[in-house]
Amino acid sequence: MDLSKSTFWGYKRENGRVGVRNHVIVLPVDDLSNAAAQAVANNIQGAMAIPHPYGRLQFGADLELHFRTLIGTGSNPNVAAVVVIGIEEGWTGRVVDGIKKTGKPVTGFGIELHGDHDTIYRASKVAKEYVQWASELRREERPLKDLWISTKCGESDTTSGCGSNPTVGNAFDKLYPFGTTLVFGETTELTGGEHLVAARCRTPAVREKFMAMFDRYQEVIDRHKTSDLSDSQPTKGNIAGGLTTIEEKALGNIQKIGRKCMVDGVLDKAEEPTSPGLWFMDSSSAAAEMVTLCAASGYTVHFFPTGQGNVIGNPILPVIKLCANPRTVRTMSEHVDVDVSGLLRKEMSPDEAGDKLLECMFRTANGRLTAAEALGHREFVLTRLYESA
Repeated sequence: MDLSKSTFWGYKRENGRVGVRNHVIVLPVDDLSNAAAQAVANNIQGAMAIPHPYGRLQFGADLELHFRTLIGTGSNPNVAAVVVIGIEEGWTGRVVDGIKKTGKPVTGFGIELHGDHDTIYRASKVAKEYVQWASELRREERPLKDLWISTKCGESDTTSGCGSNPTVGNAFDKLYPFGTTLVFGETTELTGGEHLVAARCRTPAVREKFMAMFDRYQEVIDRHKTSDLSDSQPTKGNIAGGLTTIEEKALGNIQKIGRKCMVDGVLDKAEEPTSPGLWFMDSSSAAAEMVTLCAASGYTVHFFPTGQGNVIGNPILPVIKLCANPRTVRTMSEHVDVDVSGLLRKEMSPDEAGDKLLECMFRTANGRLTAAEALGHREFVLTRLYESA
């Protein structure tokens, strides 16, 4: 596929970023505000609540990650406008101020001293105005470099490392030269293959930061006296699919970064990249957590290879599911956007599989709903670092 003149149709936001969706979201700051946020979304067609179970008595780095994730979610260019609801005015204002830096419309409401009824009434009036305003925004043709693409795999099996993951790698190799912004992660699932990623780091400084992130995770395992990752990495589903060790899983996982891409930078969880290129983000390997972090980092389209079958979606980040396992394609066809099982039957070349994924990417960027979006999958799971105070 010749990408030299490729464009897509997206929504240019106030800060210059370009989104492929046009959501108006109602974002609760904490678990106590979920009911009010959902009530506003129920009142206003076109507004979407994003409930979650956290946001009280967090502290330190965990609290900073909480705010970074919420602010990043509201700041994502797939979001046109945001209504923020929190139990307290202070933390609500912090999220509003963070999102406001993008220039997009955002208003916050605190529940204390108002109660649910008054808060829902006032927030619903603003949400209605935002939805009507956003409905008149129009897509415009944008260059390929304006597209930010993330990847994470899930429910992997032997077909993942042999088929769907290399398909993502093929697509990344084709996207990388055109100034796109790419990301991969899943720190735990690089175990045994971390040296291969380190060798792909563009500079010694990037390599040092990558290894620091990886070693930090290893230190957590050592601190908790965990001798291995059995029952977690690989998962029971991975083992059923033929992956017997974390090293086997890691070698398949690394296929997603292709053969030509260099690792240009390293991000902490939910951190936004500062330039185009391929970035590594320290992140959980749990599907919903990683995809949530990608959305909070500003990515607008996600490639999700699966072997045994995963149903993951996200409220604001369209998740493109691809699979090379013929059985999964047959039994879970409603969840698969891109069937690359022809790779294993030698009916499709790696280049053809990569092009098929890119073709689906452009259709998704231009407005076509992914399987996860059509099925209503809106998994939004915040990453926690430690217990609340």
